[in-house]
Amino acid sequence: ATAMARAKREIPHLYLAEDLCFEAAAHWLEARNAGRPPSQRLLAAALRLKAAALAAAAHPGFSGHWTDGAWHPAPAVHPGVAIALRGGGLVAPALHDAGQRDLATLSQALRDLIRRARAGTLRAAELSQATLTVTDLGETGVQQVLGIIHPPQVALVGYGRVTDRPWATPDGLRTCQVLTATLSADHRVSDGHRGAALLRTLARWLQQPEALDAAQPGQAPPAGGGTSCTTGGIAENLQTPARGEAVTP
Repeated sequence: ATAMARAKREIPHLYLAEDLCFEAAAHWLEARNAGRPPSQRLLAAALRLKAAALAAAAHPGFSGHWTDGAWHPAPAVHPGVAIALRGGGLVAPALHDAGQRDLATLSQALRDLIRRARAGTLRAAELSQATLTVTDLGETGVQQVLGIIHPPQVALVGYGRVTDRPWATPDGLRTCQVLTATLSADHRVSDGHRGAALLRTLARWLQQPEALDAAQPGQAPPAGGGTSCTTGGIAENLQTPARGEAVTP
C-alpha cells in the first residue's frame, strides 16, 4: 500500500479507455476449446495478455523502466501478470516473452505462473523483470479498471468483464459482447496520442484472434481487421482516481 501511494503521488498518470467488440475472440475461443479438457483449454486471459504484449512491442514508451530520472526502454516485452493471493495481497510476476508464444503455450504458462504465485514458489527473475503490468478483472464483475502503475514500470493495461451492450455496426444497431480495455501510462514517457494508438492496435489484435495466435512481436494486425467493430472510441482522463485495484485474472 505504501508503494502504491508513493507511485500515485510521484508518477504523473494519464488514463485511457476503449470499448471493443470481443465477439470474434469469444466465438474463436469457443470453437478452439470444443472437445478440449478444461486443463488444456485456451484462456481468454492469455489471449488478452498476448494482445497487450504485441501492442506494447509496437508502440515505444510503454514497456520498460523509469530509473535514475530517465526512461530506459526494455529490449523485449515481459508483461507482469497481476495475481491476487489466496491469503490477501497482490503480486505481478513477469511472464517472459508472452508475445512470442502461441495461445496454447501461453495459456499453460499462465496457469503455471498463477499456481506458483499462490504457492509462493516464483523465481527471482519473475519478480524483478516485468516491463509493464497487465491486470484482468473480468471474472470479478467490474466493467473496467484504471490501475496504479507499478514503479519502475511506466504503464498498466487493464481489462474488465465482457458484457452485452448496444453496438453500432454498418448494418445498424445490435447487441454485441463488449470488453473495455484501459491504459494507465506515465506522462513523463508517453502521452494520450501514443496511448490511444496502443489501444487501437490492441483492439485490432483482439478482433483477429486467429492472426493473434500465430503473431510475433513486430508484426502489425492484418490490414482492415476489426473495422466493423471499432466504433466505441477512446476516452482520456488525466489524474482520475482509479476505479479498481489491479488484481488477478
